[in-house]
Amino acid sequence: MESPTNKGYVKRTQKDYSLSFKLQVVEEIESGRLERLEASHKYGIQARSTITQWLRKYGNFDWENLS
Repeated sequence: MESPTNKGYVKRTQKDYSLSFKLQVVEEIESGRLERLEASHKYGIQARSTITQWLRKYGNFDWENLS
């Protein structure tokens, strides 16, 4: 029995994204050119939490003091 295949769909993990790509997305969000949801649609990032993790790790926002 054959398993169904979704043509054009590739399941991605966070490891698939290069550091330069992550920094580009973070910069676009922090500069106000894109919102998180817009960035996920534009770049095909599946999980909303992925971008949040990038913002916490690479962004300029102080998550500890929420400022």
